[in-house]
Amino acid sequence: VAGFQINSLGPYTPASVDGWPVCGNEWHFWTDSLIDNVFIIGAGASGLSTAMALLQRGRRVTVLERAAVGSESSWAGGGILSPLLPWDYAMPVTTLALRSMAGYADWVAKIETIANQGAEFWRCGMLTLDVAAPEQAVAWCATNGMTAVRGVPARTPFLPSSLRDEGRDSIWLPEVAQVRNPRLVAALRAAVVQLGGVIREQCPATGVLTQGGRVTAVRTATETFPADSVVLATGAWSGLGLAGLAPTPHIRPIRGQMLLFKLEPGVLETILYRNGLYLIPRRDGHVLVGSTLEDAGFDKSTDDATRQRLHAEAAELLPVLAEVQPARYWAGLRPGSPDNIPVIDRHPDFDNVYVNTGHYRYGVTMAPASAQLLVNLMEGNAPQLDPAPYSWKAALERRWPDPL
Repeated sequence: VAGFQINSLGPYTPASVDGWPVCGNEWHFWTDSLIDNVFIIGAGASGLSTAMALLQRGRRVTVLERAAVGSESSWAGGGILSPLLPWDYAMPVTTLALRSMAGYADWVAKIETIANQGAEFWRCGMLTLDVAAPEQAVAWCATNGMTAVRGVPARTPFLPSSLRDEGRDSIWLPEVAQVRNPRLVAALRAAVVQLGGVIREQCPATGVLTQGGRVTAVRTATETFPADSVVLATGAWSGLGLAGLAPTPHIRPIRGQMLLFKLEPGVLETILYRNGLYLIPRRDGHVLVGSTLEDAGFDKSTDDATRQRLHAEAAELLPVLAEVQPARYWAGLRPGSPDNIPVIDRHPDFDNVYVNTGHYRYGVTMAPASAQLLVNLMEGNAPQLDPAPYSWKAALERRWPDPL
């Protein structure tokens, strides 16, 4: 197969290419100018960000996706680039999230440049209402480098007076940003392809071949692909494992139901959060409302009672929604993990298999820092943060609360 010429001023550009057998839609071709054949299983935000990082390090990368690119939790979520109440999470969550958040604007800008398409990064801020211990929360933010202001800012005239009067228990986080997550996934896919990666949709991996403590190939229903390294980024399906590979411990699907409304642009210009409910504005006037936390297995169905409850609670925060019907209603499956802590580590059974999964509600938020941590582990470089909390061993020791 003909190779790629490396352009020092931009991404890889093809000199000439020949086709490659596919089991679904293929988005690019092999190159012979790169070394080390890495197979990434899963094309959500975690898998695609890992693919991009490896491609930029000179690796040859193929991504296998069981369905469509980014069609699971990466597409179904809201794109808030922060834990909803960062002071309420275990430190490994906030450490990884804050590291990603600090460089997210630059990371997105690079993706957009390579892909030549936008992800709608917007530093719109987030207003959290009815915070249980606002003084401690503000102190936590100061310690951890997040700007936080007590009370309701003047830029929120849409709030009903009853909520504005309770502003003393609110915290305004002006630096919190968002991306339009379906567009981020689309830009990541385009960037991976532009950098020379192969993406195969509708092509689920079914198992692996092994020899001498290493995986030598990845199998699908119709083909077997030689592999030098394998990365498992299988999201909510990580707890099922593959034939020949033990499942990632304690990962299970957690359903979230969401609504989408269409308003005029400018009606809502900041994220609102109260007691588990969030409203996320988009620049074109769309407003996302979510979300539930349901231990329902792999069931992505929705129900009218939940739709009505989410709608009513959203209208309490943004009264104009009371007179508007949802434009769309759906459910997605998060890769749930105890304490929201992901697993980013080498697989304990094989030297050349790695995992990057279990980000629960914050896969999009943590994507750049998670990918960098994994690449450091794969290349034997000293990570810039302590990898121990994200290890397979640590994941084995964590437990789910009962009930959820």
